[in-house]
Amino acid sequence: MADPFSTDFARMFEQLKVPGVDMEQIIASQRKNLEALTRANQLALEGVQQVMQRQAEAMRAFASEFADMAKGVASEPGPAEKAARQTDLVKASFEKTLAHMRELSETIAASNSQAAEVLSKRVSEGLGELKDAIRKAKPGE
Repeated sequence: MADPFSTDFARMFEQLKVPGVDMEQIIASQRKNLEALTRANQLALEGVQQVMQRQAEAMRAFASEFADMAKGVASEPGPAEKAARQTDLVKASFEKTLAHMRELSETIAASNSQAAEVLSKRVSEGLGELKDAIRKAKPGE
């Protein structure tokens, strides 16, 4: 896919020719904005993919563990032992579930933080570029 700033938008902006404004600089700045947005979206997508992969792994592990739990409970000799075993297994399962939720939450937070950092950095750069462009602008050009 062709870069829109190299083709149609660039021609459109060149035709505007605003006095004292470097259109090439504006086009370059907008290109950087799109690149930063693309990178932030890639980071967010990678985070979602990590979460989905981890959830699938957890579901496979849970299915396997559930079968083992059922066998373990069935192997207990009496109702009291079965109830005690079930209680222990439910507690262990609950703790694993909480740990998994915490892991997923941390993965999502890290992904969001990375994406936000890319955008924050670009906003700072863009404001610096704007400041430089204003300084360089020559009135009446």
